[in-house]
Amino acid sequence: MLSESYATQIARDWNTRDEASGFVGYVLRFRLRIEFLRNYEIHTVGNSQHQEYWIPAADLERFNENIVGIIEVVSEYRRGG
Repeated sequence: MLSESYATQIARDWNTRDEASGFVGYVLRFRLRIEFLRNYEIHTVGNSQHQEYWIPAADLERFNENIVGIIEVVSEYRRGG
């Protein structure tokens, strides 16, 4: 997701209702090398603020290798508040 507000919406409104996610949602902040992201298109799902990259699971190792700096936990949401 490209915006914190969209990530918050997913973490809070979807993940906390999903058994597969353990009824927990996290919003993370991190940076990726632009050279990696150039291989993927931005997709808009729903309204114009709902933008995200669709990166296949097969590319997860390359994704991880292209994280720059730290991964920050911005917020955490649990079922029932």
